[in-house]
Amino acid sequence: MFRNQYDTDVTTWSPAGRLFQVEYAMEAVKQGSAAIGLRSKTHVVLGCVNKANFELSSHQKKIFKVDDHIGVAIAGLTADGRVLSRYMRNECINYSFTYESPLPVGRLVVQLADKAQVCTQRSWKRPFGVGLLVAGLDESGAHLYYNCPSGNYFEYQAFAIGSRSQAAKTYLERRFENFTDSSRDDLVKDAIMAIRETLQGETLKNSICTIAVVGVGERCHILDQGIVQKIIDTFEIAAEQEGPAAEPDAATGQETAPEQGDAAVQGGSTDEGVAPKDI
Repeated sequence: MFRNQYDTDVTTWSPAGRLFQVEYAMEAVKQGSAAIGLRSKTHVVLGCVNKANFELSSHQKKIFKVDDHIGVAIAGLTADGRVLSRYMRNECINYSFTYESPLPVGRLVVQLADKAQVCTQRSWKRPFGVGLLVAGLDESGAHLYYNCPSGNYFEYQAFAIGSRSQAAKTYLERRFENFTDSSRDDLVKDAIMAIRETLQGETLKNSICTIAVVGVGERCHILDQGIVQKIIDTFEIAAEQEGPAAEPDAATGQETAPEQGDAAVQGGSTDEGVAPKDI
């Protein structure tokens, strides 16, 4: 995208019927660190990538607890995410004080979308440059919503936003049919695997990812980093165990010790030098 005469004001339409300021806000979401969410019938899991801008600085918080039954993961401008999460907390407190019951997730998402939409029709405001994955549990079950800076919102079974989120989407699309009946632990494992897909070869550690869970009988909370590291270690152990599975054939091939010419005729090839399958 580049600057032109139609992007100086959020209320100025281009001849093609586009609001460039809104599109810039949506581009800010794509440039933010990745955030993913997935849900089953009883639980919703949120995950995000924590990366510091500098080696000497700490990372910014990307997952916020809104209420005991609602959590939020953000991608984009963290400052805007903090403002919206504070607004959501106030709405939950006011509803609970008035009606003495938890605020339904769908109603909160609609209010949040209305607040974002106002910024697309006022010349003295700019759109919020942040996308939110809202996870919650109410009387109708578990829910996962995505709120867009344009004011649109969608409900998903699983979704990913942020930079390099397409790799996580591909993984979730292959697995989403199993999420409905998945257990809590399986959802957490799939969330970590989806985060791993966004790292592009980087080593997955508990210091660069955060996982939050909300579900039946379980308030919204962020998992301890030690638990996350144990789950990551199980992936590494599983990868190491896949390698020895090919060794017996290689050993058998060494006992017969055929000449290279015979092996070429028979079309046989040992498994020596074959790297363990990477998962």
